[in-house]
This record gives sequence, C-alpha cells and structure tokens, in this order.
Amino acid sequence: MTYFRTVMALILILSGSLQAQTTASYLNQNPPGRTPILFAPDVVSLKDHYEYGSVFSSDGTEFYYAVIINKKPQIRCIRFENNTWTAPKTVMGSDQYEYNDPFLSPDEKRLYFISDRANDGQGEKKDFDIWYIERKKDGWSAVPVNAGPGINTSKNEYYMSFTKAGTMYFSSNGGTDQSTDNNYDIRFSRYARGKFQPSQPLPPGVNTAHYEADVFVSPDEQYLIFCAERPEGFGKGDLYISFKSKTGEWQKAKNMGSVINTDAYEFCPFMTSDGKYLFFSRDGDIFWVETAVIDGLKDAR
Repeated sequence: MTYFRTVMALILILSGSLQAQTTASYLNQNPPGRTPILFAPDVVSLKDHYEYGSVFSSDGTEFYYAVIINKKPQIRCIRFENNTWTAPKTVMGSDQYEYNDPFLSPDEKRLYFISDRANDGQGEKKDFDIWYIERKKDGWSAVPVNAGPGINTSKNEYYMSFTKAGTMYFSSNGGTDQSTDNNYDIRFSRYARGKFQPSQPLPPGVNTAHYEADVFVSPDEQYLIFCAERPEGFGKGDLYISFKSKTGEWQKAKNMGSVINTDAYEFCPFMTSDGKYLFFSRDGDIFWVETAVIDGLKDAR
C-alpha cells in the first residue's frame, strides 16, 4: 500500500508539472488548429500597435517580436520567469534608428536583427544592415555588432534565419540598380572560420524579378518559407514555400494557398522549434497556425 501511494504521489506531481508546463507554453494561449488565428490578443497583438517579426527561444521561455512605437520599430521580449510571463520589455529601441526582424542564432547566444543605425551608433541613419548582440550573464550586450561584409551591402538587408549548421538565409537588394531597388532576392551565407562567407543568391525557382524577402529556412535546410509580391498572389504580399529535391536542389516555390494568404499582406514566417506551429505576420498583427498546412503542401509536390 505504501508503494502504491508513493507511485500515485509521483504520478500526481509529474502530472501537475506537465500541466503547468503546458499552461505556460506560448504565453498561456489556446493553440490554433489548421486555420490561422491571432496570437496573444491584448498581450502581443494589440489593436493600436503594429506588430510583426516574431521568434520563440527553443525552450519556449522567451518570445521576441517587433512593434512600431512613435513611428519607430523596436524589439521587445516577453519571458517566462518565476512561473509567470513578464510584461513586454524593450530589448532594442531608439528615437533615431529602427530595430526589427529579431531572430536567435542556433545556439541562442546571439540575437540578430536589422537596423538602419549608423556604424558608430551616433550619426545619421543609413541603409538597413543585419546586426547582432550577444547574450551575457546579466542580459544582452549593449553595443550591436555588424554581421559583416559577407552579409551586408551598401543597400538593404532584411529578415534572417538559420540552419542548424549556422548558415544564414536573408534577403537583400544589394547589386540592383535604381530602377529595380524593390527586387529583393533571397541569399544564403555559410558561417566558417568565425565569420560569414560571401553570400550567394538562391536559384530562379525561388528568386524572380519580383520582391522576395522575409525568409525562414528549416533547421535541416529542407524547405524555406518566404514573403513574395507577385502578380498571381492573393494580396499585396503572400507566403510561398520551396522544398529541396532528393538531389539537393531548391524546387520552384509555390503559393501557400488561401488558408494562409488573404488580400492583406502576409510576411515574417517562423516555425517553432517543436515543429508544431507556424507564426507569421499579417498587416500589423501576429498569427499562428498548425504546421499541418506545410505537410499538405509537401505532399502535393
């Protein structure tokens, strides 16, 4: 009888722990199904704010996103601390410069983002580059570091994501002339010998003469989701997906369909590390949906 009571007590303790962990997941929000729903209304997705570009840490205890305050984008973070979620706190913000598109490095020791800040952080704003800050024992480092010439050009670089090996995927309009400045293309850069190597563009199956940006690459580098502005789309901007073939080539990207895309603007995709949910932004709010929508598109190749 004593053994039975002990076992039952352990089961109840474990059950309570799992229940608490489930309750704490994703800012205590009820999970979505196969139809996208607004994420964390009245907490993150506020009626009077413009939110976009979100990412969770791999353990689900940190949530980073961008929000426009007084016409300047800034990066905020909500953390799970002392068994509760904190109020949003600003990680990077300025009255002079813009900070947005946050994304964690694979080891989560760096927080990457884009900014039009001057190189010295004091002069006039410039084109958008990719930057990062480093995790310290007491928080994030105060002075951003430029990701370097392998990534950044004299024009704009937007929204990055990473493979497990540390390869960065991002978009840029570097190399375009004045008449095609909106022709952003998706590029990738391997990380080797302590720095990012010169980037390379993806093939025409992904890049076109139109706008392609805001790319999320799966950690195993088997598919990528990105925002594109194409004439055949559902709206101003749609999410597209490209899978790798068995021989390692990127296949022609396909529109993710009317379940995801509307006549609004869909952008900034991100998949959670547990593989359960796809997050994306739509006209200034953050949405999430089950990743079963991706499985269906893969099966339809």
